Amino acid sequence: MPEINPNQITFARVRRNFTKARLAKELGITSRSVQNYETGASVPDDATLNRIAALLDFPPSFFFIEEDMPTIGEHSASFRSNSRMSDRKRGCALNAGAIAFRIDEWMEARFKLPQANLPDLSDLSPEDAALTLRMMWGLGYAPIRNMIHLLESKGVRVFSLAEESRDVDAFCSWYEGRPFIFLNTLKSAERSRFDAAHELGHLVRDVFSMRHGDPQNSDMESQANAFAAAFLMPKESVIASRPPAFTIKYLMKLKRHWGVSLVALARRYNTLNQISEWTYRGLMLEISKNGYRTHEPDSMERETSQLLTQVLNFLKTKRMGRGDIARSLSISVDEVNALTFGLTRLSVVAGHTVAEVARPPAQRPSAAKLRLLPPQPIPEGHSPYPPAPRRHVGGRRPR
Repeated sequence: MPEINPNQITFARVRRNFTKARLAKELGITSRSVQNYETGASVPDDATLNRIAALLDFPPSFFFIEEDMPTIGEHSASFRSNSRMSDRKRGCALNAGAIAFRIDEWMEARFKLPQANLPDLSDLSPEDAALTLRMMWGLGYAPIRNMIHLLESKGVRVFSLAEESRDVDAFCSWYEGRPFIFLNTLKSAERSRFDAAHELGHLVRDVFSMRHGDPQNSDMESQANAFAAAFLMPKESVIASRPPAFTIKYLMKLKRHWGVSLVALARRYNTLNQISEWTYRGLMLEISKNGYRTHEPDSMERETSQLLTQVLNFLKTKRMGRGDIARSLSISVDEVNALTFGLTRLSVVAGHTVAEVARPPAQRPSAAKLRLLPPQPIPEGHSPYPPAPRRHVGGRRPR
């Protein structure tokens, strides 16, 4: 008979940012009891397990899954704002990533998805690496219309983070040879694009350190920022489109062209020595005074996942959806929504969003090509996850 996996209790608690003391208080038990549940020294009864499941928003069946959830090592993920994050927030975000790994496995078992083949550009400077990757991917010096679509077409899995904290900007990691990027949906569209490019920089320039769990350092973060700026705003094109005057008015027009924030654009011109330090400081003061650091003016539409949208739309044609994914993985539908950009209101037809399909072909923005092949049949009895047990059976888990 199935037994409770104590590691699943720990995972769920960390995912919901609960301390042992908080969970114990909510359950009306001692912290020692929670500790025993998580080590397997004792097993919660049916009523207690159901309360744990309700508090942590996981189906009771989740705690019976024998295989532990994937573990992302402390140094195996690159966080955009590592210095501002508490250990609890980091653990919460990493466990969201582990659930995304399971969702990706679910899709991999049923669809033929783009496979990653990212180059190792660790021997190049951030500027040279960005230009090299642009040329390898056939992007030239033009603006990148959609970062998420581009990444997905190159085999990078992109998921959203619906964490209620701006301290978790974004992070990336590798799992089973596949690269993943996670973006915080609280950020502006422009900031999310820069975050995506920043994490791409880690994936192509910090390959060895990420795969071997080497500690991050501030230099890696500054170089990833430099890569992101160069990738989104290639030097030659940015200089060629230099405005007649460095004012908010002129930069507003250019920021939309490149799909970046006012701050990122001004900083890029400063880095390229196209603007005096005096003018740059004046611009940054004006940007701050107007509140444009926290509220991007004339913000662009937020990018979402093309791959996830196509998968969900295909499932819809089979009268399936997020609920089926959630039940298969023993997680909540809300968890699936949080990781898939809340794609409830989006639809894709022939690779374009509904809004794009409504436009004449000549006006449709170019998008990275992404092919989603029909689902691959799964032989009976070969599901990567066991069916959820119907009831709880007490007893200590074998050690």
